[in-house]
Amino acid sequence: MPPALPTAPQPDQRRAAPLIEPIAMRVPDACRFVGISRSTLYVLISRGEIEIVKLGCSTLILTESLKGLIAHRRRPVGGKAAGIEQ
Repeated sequence: MPPALPTAPQPDQRRAAPLIEPIAMRVPDACRFVGISRSTLYVLISRGEIEIVKLGCSTLILTESLKGLIAHRRRPVGGKAAGIEQ
């Protein structure tokens, strides 16, 4: 009798791979991460609200800086957003 072929693990047997959050990301990824346009991202960079790292020709946006921006701009329901005029 031939040896049994290995079978694919069942969904309940699979181990979830740990999610690794990047330290930094490129501009297009940062825009998707926060949900803003490229031009808005560059405005925030020029204002010093988002920290970047230059590696050669690449501009990397620090993930913690993006999280900090969202935390700083966060507002309670019914409140006024910090730094946004209405």
